[in-house]
Amino acid sequence: MNPTIAVIGGTGMNTWPGLEIIQRLESTTPYGKPSAPLIVGRIASVEAIFLARHGEGHKLPPHAINYRANLKALADAGVTQVIAIAAVGAIAPWFAPGEVALPVDLIDYTWGRAHSYSDGEPGGMLQHVELSQPYTPSLRRALVSAAATSGIRISGEGVMAITQGPRLETPAEIQRLKRDGCDLVGMTGMPEAALAAELGMAYACLAVSVNWAAGLSPSGVGIHDEIHASIEAGMAKVGGILSAALPMLT
Repeated sequence: MNPTIAVIGGTGMNTWPGLEIIQRLESTTPYGKPSAPLIVGRIASVEAIFLARHGEGHKLPPHAINYRANLKALADAGVTQVIAIAAVGAIAPWFAPGEVALPVDLIDYTWGRAHSYSDGEPGGMLQHVELSQPYTPSLRRALVSAAATSGIRISGEGVMAITQGPRLETPAEIQRLKRDGCDLVGMTGMPEAALAAELGMAYACLAVSVNWAAGLSPSGVGIHDEIHASIEAGMAKVGGILSAALPMLT
C-alpha cells in the first residue's frame, strides 16, 4: 500500500463515510503528533489516506491544531496530493448555505500559528515559499471535472479569508473581509496551504457553505441553525465529488 492522495476532513467531516478502512497509522514527526491517526482506506477502488483535522471526536480548535505535524505526517506517508475539506461562512451572494466552492486564492488573518518548517533550528534551511497559487490548478481542475461527472454543481471560486477562531466573526469584521475582496471565510486554511506548498504537495480545498457570515443572513435565522440545516447536504456533495475525483488522480 502506498496511497498518494490524502483528504483532510474538517467540521462536518470528522470521518469519511463510505471509506473502507484498511489500516490506522499512528505516527509522529519532529514537530509532534498529528491531530489523529492516519486512516488508510479504499473508496471508489482507490486507496487514500484520511486525517481528521480537529482530532478524533472533533476536539481541537482551529488555532490549536498542529498543522506542521499534520502535513509532515502525510508527506512522510508518501502523500503528494491533499484535498482539504472546509466548512465555511458565505460572504459572496452566490455562495448559499449547502453549496460547494473551490477557492482560488486566500488572505491569511491568523496569528501565532507555527506557519513554516523554516524555523531557524540547527540543520534547517531557510525557504521563501512561493504562494502565488495557494490552491494547485491541476488539482482544482480535477475536482471541477469530478463534480461535473457526478452531476454536482460547484457554485464558484472566490477568495478565502482565514480567521483565527474559534469564535465566529462580528458583522463589522465580515464587512471588512468583504471590502478586502473575500468571498468566504474559514479558520483552518492557513498555514495548511502554505505548509503543503513548502513540502511540495499539491493542495486544493472543497469549501462547503454552512451559513451566511455574520450580518448577512437574509432570513435572520441564527448562524447555528443555518449550520445544522445545511452541513449534511453540503458534505454529501463533497462525498460525491471525492468518489468521482479519486480515480482521476491516480
